[in-house]
Amino acid sequence: MLPAETQVLIVGSGPAGLAAALELKKLGVEDLLVVEREAQAGGIPRLCGHLGFGLRDLHRLTSGPEYARHYRQAAQTAGVPVYTSTTLTHWIGQQASFTSPRGIEIVAAQAVLLATGVRERPRAARLIPGHRPQGVFTTGSLQRLVYEQQLPVGRRAVIIGAEAVSLSALLTLRHANVQTAAFITDLPRHQLYPPVFLTAKVLFADLIGRTPVHTNRQVVSILGRRRVEGIQVSQPGTTDSQTIACDTVVFSGDWIPENELARSANLQSAGPAHGPQVDSHFRTSREGIFAAGNLLRGAETADWAALEGRQAARAISAWLSRPAWPTQRIEVNVQPPLDWICPSLLSPDSLPERFRVRSHSFCDNASLAVHQNGRLLHSGRLPPVLANTSLELSAGWAASVDFDAGPVRVELLSNRA
Repeated sequence: MLPAETQVLIVGSGPAGLAAALELKKLGVEDLLVVEREAQAGGIPRLCGHLGFGLRDLHRLTSGPEYARHYRQAAQTAGVPVYTSTTLTHWIGQQASFTSPRGIEIVAAQAVLLATGVRERPRAARLIPGHRPQGVFTTGSLQRLVYEQQLPVGRRAVIIGAEAVSLSALLTLRHANVQTAAFITDLPRHQLYPPVFLTAKVLFADLIGRTPVHTNRQVVSILGRRRVEGIQVSQPGTTDSQTIACDTVVFSGDWIPENELARSANLQSAGPAHGPQVDSHFRTSREGIFAAGNLLRGAETADWAALEGRQAARAISAWLSRPAWPTQRIEVNVQPPLDWICPSLLSPDSLPERFRVRSHSFCDNASLAVHQNGRLLHSGRLPPVLANTSLELSAGWAASVDFDAGPVRVELLSNRA
């Protein structure tokens, strides 16, 4: 049974959640628990049967399952209670209500960390016409079938998207002995950037060299009734289409934060499809509730989420020792082609050292402008901005913010590629 009360409740046992729990233990916070709706802790990495995890936080290269196993075992060794198959259904004031095979349970927590991660936008949410045949997946559902359930998925696939997670989909299909016919992206270039470690560079070059990347293309229809038979693609703004034969379609990327719990808690966000807004101490708009990891945006790597979990744990520990929640904060908003900025709130007592932003377009000759109420706070040149790839920004201008002058606006000014 879940305890009726706890000092810290962590929702989500992915890299951010488990790393936060371990850091809290190191900081002397013993009264905590982690809840996870899946049957096994570890988050998305446990379903990624390929290398590419752990460089930033573990300082070594591991596969996804090894990475998840490391955090599970570390949590067990540290005595972190992790309750799986346990879903937070709704909030009752300052309490959280859970459902599990044990029944309905209610937990009162002094502090809550939401670390529920992200998911990929599925076919229906992308408004792709056609019937509903078998053989349509997201990368996550594909990995679950292949690595967790060991089920066949098809023979010839097309991957929609051409970014880092699309390469993960390709490796999963390769593991399942499925031929990949092509990547499809509506951008002018792919975003499959070579990894930093030499061995993977060779594999990367081989895989990409054998898989065509169709740029400036969008899917206009999925063909087939009982089973996928192919897809139709076209150039945006034209009526000419091309048919690619396949029996499997994998939608990759186009991330949506798992923000249902944050929304039900009435946490401030930049919009329905965005995660909760936080300041540099990971404090949300509701006292006692923190958020970290890819719930805040989509999507950084697992090791980056783990490092954020550690930072959030330090902020939680400090708040438990000296509870102080900012009453005066301002939003930091971004304009297209920027999708998000993190942190997205500024508090007088926690100005960040840096920001991370992401654009959905390639931008050459880029410059940045930061305004508040018509006043220019910062401007400067940027290196070429790569689509769907995070960029770090200096936060020196944050010291010039007027907390009585309204939100800050961040704009990217450039010639787009």
